[in-house]
Amino acid sequence: MKEGGGIIDKIRNEHVRVGKLDIHYLTGGQGVPLIIIHGGGGGASGWQKNVRELSKNYRVYVPDLPGFGHSQPMGDDVSMSKFVQFVEDFSQAIGLKRFYLAGHSVGGGIALQYALRFPDKVEKLVLVDSMCLGEEIAPWVRFLSLPAFCRSIGRVALAITKFVGWLFGLFFAHIEFINPLPRGKIDLGKTVTTFKGQTTVLLNRLSDLLMPTLLVWGARDNIVPVSQAYAASQVIPDCQLHVFSNCGHSAYRENIEEFSQLLTRFFG
Repeated sequence: MKEGGGIIDKIRNEHVRVGKLDIHYLTGGQGVPLIIIHGGGGGASGWQKNVRELSKNYRVYVPDLPGFGHSQPMGDDVSMSKFVQFVEDFSQAIGLKRFYLAGHSVGGGIALQYALRFPDKVEKLVLVDSMCLGEEIAPWVRFLSLPAFCRSIGRVALAITKFVGWLFGLFFAHIEFINPLPRGKIDLGKTVTTFKGQTTVLLNRLSDLLMPTLLVWGARDNIVPVSQAYAASQVIPDCQLHVFSNCGHSAYRENIEEFSQLLTRFFG
């Protein structure tokens, strides 16, 4: 059951029940539906400006993944496969049978696995600086995945955010406080990387992708190297590759207008 929320320009905040979870998502526009899966750096709010652009041509949905933004966390047993299933459950909850699908970073890895698992649901696929295309990843990301570090940072983050949230409530009762280091970010990070590198590499399955696919990368991406995009583009049967020479890991946010135009040309 969907509930209306606030309005940001023409972009609406909505909530929908997905299984037992209350899930928040941004939506706007009309036309062919497009679901966007955000990365591990934040939630749906990071895509607001992109939604404003893309909603001129498509009906856009950007859910906060469980444990991010305003969405409830899954619980203790977190895995990539559960996030993939979440995308399917979310699409059913909002009544979509087929749609365009895009994902950034770890969200790209989720989108890729979803497209392989549910190929009949995805019209076209866009992967932006995506994980799961190779083992290499930035050393600092590998360090953050260490179990001891995750346990420590989890306890520290919980204590800090509780204190900051209390201060916010004390002095800014009219403003809602959003945790900058959500539990989902820590839990999801542990499932996709180890100190050796990315845990899920799907390069040998890319030839199974049945839908047209667009890879979008930043040439200066210092988290997931652009070489993985070039390698993947040689394996995916129906693939286009666009590399932004002046962008890093968040090409969608660093070149919003050009990124939106690129997707519009690809989707048609």
